[in-house]
Amino acid sequence: MSDRILGAACLLAGAGMAWAAHDYAAPISYEPVGPRAFPLLLAALMALAGGWLIARPGPQGFGLGREHYRSIGLAMAAVFAYAALFETLGFPLATAVMALPIGMAFGGSWKQSLAAGVAMGLALYLMFDKLLDVVLPTGLLSFVLGGR
Repeated sequence: MSDRILGAACLLAGAGMAWAAHDYAAPISYEPVGPRAFPLLLAALMALAGGWLIARPGPQGFGLGREHYRSIGLAMAAVFAYAALFETLGFPLATAVMALPIGMAFGGSWKQSLAAGVAMGLALYLMFDKLLDVVLPTGLLSFVLGGR
C-alpha cells in the first residue's frame, strides 16, 4: 500500500515539475539543450516511475517496518541536503555526499556508497559539461575542474 502512495506522490510531483519547467527559457540561447530539457526529462522519469509503482502488482499488506521508515527518512534528508548544498559544494561533491546515505539506505556499505557517489558525481559532471554542454556549478572543486 505504501508503494502506491509513494507512486501517487511521485506522479503528482512529476506533473508539478513539468508544469513549473514548461516555461523555462534562456534569455540568450547559449546551450544547445536549453534550460527546459533536463527538468522535463526528470519530471517524465519521475512520473513514469510513479505510474509504475501505482500499477505494478505487489504484495498485499499495509505499512513498513521501522528500518524502512528510517531508510526513507535518511534518503529524504539526503535529498534536501543535496538541494541546500548544491551551489556551495558544486554538482560533483554534492552528488557524492548525497549518494552516501542513499546508497546506505539501499543496503550498501559506506565504502561502496562513497565510491559509487564519487564515480557518479564525476561521471555525470563530465557527461553534462563535456558532452551536453550544460553548465553545472563546480563549487569547492572549481580549482580542479575549471570553475564556473
